[in-house]
Amino acid sequence: MNFVIISVGEQKESYYREAFAEYEKRMLSLGGLESVVIKPAATPGRELKPEEIRQALEKEGEAIRRALSQPRFSRYWKVALCVEGKPLSSEGLAEKLDHAALSGKSGAVFLIGSSWGLDESVKAASDLRLSFSSMTFPHSLFRVMLAEQIYRAANILSGGKYHK
Repeated sequence: MNFVIISVGEQKESYYREAFAEYEKRMLSLGGLESVVIKPAATPGRELKPEEIRQALEKEGEAIRRALSQPRFSRYWKVALCVEGKPLSSEGLAEKLDHAALSGKSGAVFLIGSSWGLDESVKAASDLRLSFSSMTFPHSLFRVMLAEQIYRAANILSGGKYHK
């Protein structure tokens, strides 16, 4: 199974890029892990009003949906990462991935929004809304945390010992 993370915003800090690259390398034998970065909506350098946030989310949502319209994603299981999503254990995520593969999905794509989250249209088009926590994490750190959990789930499915 192939794995892709589509996220809004660059990973600025080199130590987070290096950590993510380590999981990309580890995933080579387990299906592969790819990162697709969506440019965040341009906003003024001030606190945004609710309507401005909604407009930014819509623009980012359009960009994510455009990325997802690639033919290769038509057979991917789509997971929206959002605070109101369902929490799963590592084993639970592995089970969901296994079920997706058994139902004919060739990969899984995980969607991370900007600091405002994901547009509702992106969440609605997803197969699962997943929450890691009700806490807030830095965007760059969260990408690494997600990559680690994908690696852990892939290890569980392959019978590896990493997850113990």
